[in-house]
Amino acid sequence: MAQRFTLRRIYSFYGSSLTGPMRAVPNILSQCTHTHGLLPTTSAKSVLTTVRKIHVSHTCGVTFNVQNKDDFQDRVVGSETPMIVDFHAQWCGPCKILGPRLEKMVAKQQGKVQMAKVDIDEHTDLALEYQVCAVPTVLAMKNGTVIDHFVGIKNEGELEAFLKKLIGP
Repeated sequence: MAQRFTLRRIYSFYGSSLTGPMRAVPNILSQCTHTHGLLPTTSAKSVLTTVRKIHVSHTCGVTFNVQNKDDFQDRVVGSETPMIVDFHAQWCGPCKILGPRLEKMVAKQQGKVQMAKVDIDEHTDLALEYQVCAVPTVLAMKNGTVIDHFVGIKNEGELEAFLKKLIGP
């Protein structure tokens, strides 16, 4: 049922300007049965896959969420790659602004630096250990030691300068 509804919306949106496999939408709609709401032909799969492609960004490889204290020790403190540690909270407005900015800047570095995200509500022990008094707090770590830090929101120029200090010239 949901597939039929989706196909009808696609066809009504694009109308007669459909080309290629999408021109089969009216025929597929007429072939649909009410049993289980499934589309009976294999050509329906090709119709659905041509509608929208999902693009994956590079930030997935350099940004990760810390799962627990042992994970933090292994992936952050034990890392040879310079690390940015973002202490944030779900309820924090500035954190929601700073997080994507940081991810974008770290992705631009193409693997020279990685970013760990620590939710202070889930990992209070880590926040206390690193003396996080306010969020967002961002630490720059190299070989397990804190090189620099800042508290609050920064613009892209300030973030770039912060990363340059960590990575070096």
